[in-house]
Amino acid sequence: MGGDLDLDCACVILAFAAVAVLRASASVPRLSRLPSEPERVTALPGQLCRAGLGALLPLVRVATQLGVSANTITACSLAAGVGAGLLIAFGHFGVAGVLFVAASCGDALDGLVARATRTESVGGALFDASVDRYEEFFAFGGLAIFFRSNGTLLAMTLAALAASFMVSYGSAQAEARHVAVPAGLMRRPERAACLGVGIVLSPIASALSPGDGPSWIRDLPLIVAIAVIAVVGNVSAVQRLRTVASAVTGETRRSGGLPYASRPNGSLERLVRR
Repeated sequence: MGGDLDLDCACVILAFAAVAVLRASASVPRLSRLPSEPERVTALPGQLCRAGLGALLPLVRVATQLGVSANTITACSLAAGVGAGLLIAFGHFGVAGVLFVAASCGDALDGLVARATRTESVGGALFDASVDRYEEFFAFGGLAIFFRSNGTLLAMTLAALAASFMVSYGSAQAEARHVAVPAGLMRRPERAACLGVGIVLSPIASALSPGDGPSWIRDLPLIVAIAVIAVVGNVSAVQRLRTVASAVTGETRRSGGLPYASRPNGSLERLVRR
């Protein structure tokens, strides 16, 4: 019964994604002129970004009309992320996919609601960024528990977790030192999309795989997603940190002294503002 429910949930998510993409294709001129569209900071295809935005805009209107705050949406996203991690640990990927997608959408929705209601704040941004890290921890933690009996897959999952944290750490270091945040792959939206696709496709792959086949075939989409995040994410993290280090070194040479973030209270002020 649980397998049927997981498969049904996975099919519903794919159907919803297909409808969102088709609606975005028919509404490209309207969506491209929206003033509320956030700055493009992801390598995801523009069509996919427009589809996500088009699906979230009705929710933004509902949230603003009902007076739902951005922080409330962030808290709900955290609850959904915790639930997704627990379900992943027990192998219920279809239901976990629903919660994971809901949590990922909440990560974008809270910012849109904050901008629409003009309630953006430093505290809200810090809360949102902290919840993002916890959501990723629960997702990869659930995967680590699920793959605990396979040393290779467990190590790959931990490498993906390290990549997710180090890419974000590189961005935080750039902001703390007043240098431009480096471009690169596997930022939060790309990691969420990659992992979400792996989670959602796993029940479908399991249903299509032969019953007497190796167990890894049933989890192949998820394994591929984890491998991509682990490899691409860690390479991107190293490149990002090297870029930040070069920028800080250049700034130090131009100023003839310590970079801003190394002066007393400089990094503290920036981190509080973040």
